[in-house]
Amino acid sequence: MAPPEPAYQGVALDVDRPFYRRLAEDPDRRPVESFEVPIRSGRAWRVPKGHLCRLRTVDGPQVGDLNLWHAHDPRERFWAARTRQLQRAHVSTFDRLWSTLPFLRPLATITADTLEDHGADGDGGRVHDLLGTRCDPYVNRLLTGEDFDFHCHSNLVRAVAPFGLTEFDVHDVLNVFQCTGLTPDDRYFMKACPARPGDHFEFFAEVDLLCALSTCPGGDLSIPLWGPDARDPIDVCHPIGVEVFRPRDDLLDGWCEPERAAYRGLHGVRLPRWAE
Repeated sequence: MAPPEPAYQGVALDVDRPFYRRLAEDPDRRPVESFEVPIRSGRAWRVPKGHLCRLRTVDGPQVGDLNLWHAHDPRERFWAARTRQLQRAHVSTFDRLWSTLPFLRPLATITADTLEDHGADGDGGRVHDLLGTRCDPYVNRLLTGEDFDFHCHSNLVRAVAPFGLTEFDVHDVLNVFQCTGLTPDDRYFMKACPARPGDHFEFFAEVDLLCALSTCPGGDLSIPLWGPDARDPIDVCHPIGVEVFRPRDDLLDGWCEPERAAYRGLHGVRLPRWAE
């Protein structure tokens, strides 16, 4: 029996792979910004449209929780659930990161991923996870009865505060470098991050972006955060490097910022005839 077809199909999901491949392979890209996000912390930064952003493991495997917003209108932000449906539950090169309604357009397109050949391991675990979301102090309190202020949710809250955003703006994440899957009884699992120093995940900003990244307090997730075997995993925590590049101008010939969704937004409410 043939496997089922993906539910979401259409020309709007087609990607100009040669265009993004040229961006990824550009030897003349110019560095714009470079920094490291220390362990158990968060940082936010802007990436202008038409630029590339690379997340890089520095000295060991490390999971990072990524949020994206339109830099000029944070009501438009990354929509993990719809990206999971339109693309995949674990994203890689040429997949796009889509925004929320009523905008529904690609905020970014993945251009490079050194772990793209990882595939599924023996347990079905894959990397760059959209199945789950960020760890947070509320769930931690629920499971352990204790408070801890440096979960990814809190790291992201602190990171975006200087940009005028609050806890209510932090949203479901892309878990970069994180290996996850579903157990035979359909429950979420996390495994040790397979990344090595120098592995990277890179995306092209389709619009002006505000990005925020948390270096997960679980580090490479090789030590359980909850349950009978849980202990402080600080020894497996590492920083993540962030680099922003401007590609060669001629490589962007013909490219333009994607338009927001064309739907008129009437939702079944009729306009008076004089307004139609």
